[in-house]
Amino acid sequence: MARKQTNGREVPMTTAQALGTLIKSARDIMRKDKGLNGDLDRLPLLTWIMFLKFLDDLEQQREEEAQLGRKKFRPAIELPYRWRDWAANPQGVTGDELLSFINQDETPLPDGKRGPGLFAYLRGLSSANGDDRREVIATVFRGVDNRMKSGYLLRDVVNKVAAIHFTSSDELHTLGALYESMLREMRDAAGDSGEFYTPRPVVRFMVEVTDPRLGETVLDPASGTGGFLVEAFNHLSKQVKTVADRKRLQSESIFGCEPKSLPYLLCQMNLLLHGLDAPQIDPSNALRFKLSEIGEKDRVHIILTNPPFGGEEEKGIQGNFPEDRQTAETALLFLQLIMRKLRRQPTSAGHPARAAVVVPNGILYGDGICSRIKQELLADFNLHTIVRLPSGVFAPYTSIPTNILFFDRSGPTKTVWYYEQPLPEGRKRYSKTLPIQFDDFSDCLAWWKNRKESAFAWTTSADTLLAGGGCNLDLKNPRGVPDLIHLPPQQLSADILEREKTISATLVEVTDSAHAVLDISAPANGARDLPWPKIPLGQCIKLVEDAHTVQADKQYPNLGIYSFGRGLFHKQPIDGALTSATTLYRVRRGQFIYSRLFAFEGSYGVVTDQFDGYFVSGEYPTFECDPAYTTSVFLAVVFQSPDIWKSVAQASKGLGDRRQRVKVEQLLEFEIPMPPLKWQHEIVQLSRRIAAAKQLQEAISLGLDAFLPAILDKAFRGTPRGRQ
Repeated sequence: MARKQTNGREVPMTTAQALGTLIKSARDIMRKDKGLNGDLDRLPLLTWIMFLKFLDDLEQQREEEAQLGRKKFRPAIELPYRWRDWAANPQGVTGDELLSFINQDETPLPDGKRGPGLFAYLRGLSSANGDDRREVIATVFRGVDNRMKSGYLLRDVVNKVAAIHFTSSDELHTLGALYESMLREMRDAAGDSGEFYTPRPVVRFMVEVTDPRLGETVLDPASGTGGFLVEAFNHLSKQVKTVADRKRLQSESIFGCEPKSLPYLLCQMNLLLHGLDAPQIDPSNALRFKLSEIGEKDRVHIILTNPPFGGEEEKGIQGNFPEDRQTAETALLFLQLIMRKLRRQPTSAGHPARAAVVVPNGILYGDGICSRIKQELLADFNLHTIVRLPSGVFAPYTSIPTNILFFDRSGPTKTVWYYEQPLPEGRKRYSKTLPIQFDDFSDCLAWWKNRKESAFAWTTSADTLLAGGGCNLDLKNPRGVPDLIHLPPQQLSADILEREKTISATLVEVTDSAHAVLDISAPANGARDLPWPKIPLGQCIKLVEDAHTVQADKQYPNLGIYSFGRGLFHKQPIDGALTSATTLYRVRRGQFIYSRLFAFEGSYGVVTDQFDGYFVSGEYPTFECDPAYTTSVFLAVVFQSPDIWKSVAQASKGLGDRRQRVKVEQLLEFEIPMPPLKWQHEIVQLSRRIAAAKQLQEAISLGLDAFLPAILDKAFRGTPRGRQ
């Protein structure tokens, strides 16, 4: 399939599969070069090459549009530095000649003349003609270099990128999805050297509840790769209705700051790919200005950010802040900057300036300078909500507990709402392989507009937080599990003993329930055979296939199945632009599901409310039960039977247990005991009571693990003012 451009050239469409193959091939080529060491070198190089190809395609489109409208067009990059001049011909300049053209300050050019090398030319561009793109390009390439040693390998990479076409909105969307996957890899690679970025679901949640409106200015003073700005841009794009709206969005809405060259390049490319023509990203340290000199003209309506924490700023930067609030802790300096940068006056629609900021737990309970900053926050701003994020959100890069502060300029704080974001059922923490998902915030989003106290939400007054002269925001959920390490050892010991009593009572219930099951399973004549008939599974369940053709412009919520009867879990969403699957299957609440590949390990589950509407591949057959015979919950329990596991394992034998699938036809032939429904219910209750006992046992284990640290915490630190 091809499309015809106005200049008569036939250009093939770049499919998602083809694009993924091209990028993989380019990265394979880069692995051969001795100047590159890992993805921290390869991905930036690939990004600046793609950046130049993207700009040239965009320039050609705009030139053609100008010609049709009989308008004058001046390119941002001129001959012979345009992509089409030196890169488009696969047999063009290569080897040492290519390296010289890119790297040297002065060099022979493709048109035969001598002049500045490519990077030297690009770094010297300016916006004197009013074209902000030239300034963007210059700033990008001031922080870029070429580390490839082989000009021949570099030519091969250029040729691969040349096959990508940026002239179709469909292709741009496809590349945008692929680019985001590269950013995740970049984050993973950079995480090893102390850099990591905010998970997209957290970003999306913060943007969703902050709700930027067209006409408001949005700032991220620590932009990183631009995740907050891209999400805010997408949010605002949905509000565009006129040409004036589009102009306002493009030039008056999105602002950022990122001093590190690599994230800066990635941020620019990310925003360009998502449709922002000339990103306004400051390439210097946002903390470099004196706080007292920031006036209303420098302020914005909305700040969305995850500022760096745990770092230290130099004395010159600290001197920009009031004497009694000078600190080396980067997060505290950024918090002061954010407070100063919010506009004092509401918008014409009456919306106050507002911020959503990720902060480490230490800021919540910190004293001294930290306490003074928080007192100012409560006195001059409305800190209306603190969302406490669960363990592992930033795994594996940091285990530091984190929170999101939401505050605005509507007046001083009177009441602070806390919302403790829970982990999905059955999970102890998030991880790199099982990260947080946007759907995990669904309950919080519903609560946001209709706030009530619950097991996860509670409120306190500003006066209570300021009592005693401190400002401890580190309040624990009064209905939740306490922070064990900071509990007094006596209370921790009492909690352990109380749980011991509860588990004893629970075990009595488990034993009684077990006896009931055993009694009803034994026939009156004492024979060993079960009284319940065994029937083929296919007699009481039927396969359900709610098939959906994959669309490239969509993402599909995805689930997986733990082994050994541990239920279902969130998986990374399936991106329609990147997956090789053509069909996915939607599952519904109450359905029974299994994994063909890992059935022999007890990979079965029941679709609960939280997974209603999720999608799976054909490797996860889904069934509905005939209510006259059984329930899916009972099947999930009974499939933990050793006899059934043995039957499934035998059916799984073949070319290795992990390769031979259990087909649907095989599963439906398995015979299982089918007691009356009331006894099925009793067996399910037994399973639940055992699960409850296990949870109590785990809680006792956690308490014992925390006992010594709690004693040491008390002995070494005492009880800091403001902490109970």
